[in-house]
Amino acid sequence: MDFRIIRKNEDFNSEVDRKKFVDFLFTNLGQFGDPKEDIERSIDYAFSESEGKGGFIVAGLDEGELVSELVMNHTGHEGYIPENILVYVATKAGKRGKGYGKQIIEKSLEVAGTDICLHVEYENPAKRLYERLGFNSKYAEMRFKKGGN
Repeated sequence: MDFRIIRKNEDFNSEVDRKKFVDFLFTNLGQFGDPKEDIERSIDYAFSESEGKGGFIVAGLDEGELVSELVMNHTGHEGYIPENILVYVATKAGKRGKGYGKQIIEKSLEVAGTDICLHVEYENPAKRLYERLGFNSKYAEMRFKKGGN
């Protein structure tokens, strides 16, 4: 698999453009995904040059076909909170089970070069992949949302 590391809007091209990237994640994250607006915000955050922000995205291509994508955001912290959070990773339906997800995550670990956290729902089949790659669950995530659900 070939990788395209994208750090700013200008790095998109005809092979991997921003709209295709967002549409790919929206479609292939399925029930574990978010609205396109949230995906867009995660990309804007990754491309931010503001203090404590930033990150990168990775596009994985096999013979020119987009087969896997990933968004990594910097947290602006280190030590007590990992420096990076893997926000989204998806492999194209019909291409799953061929190692693309593993490869793109390994590439992102290499590019990030520091500690990484991620959130995964317990019933998400990708959880097993994350565990095989060395991610572990030290905490249960709990959220409070002002105004209710």
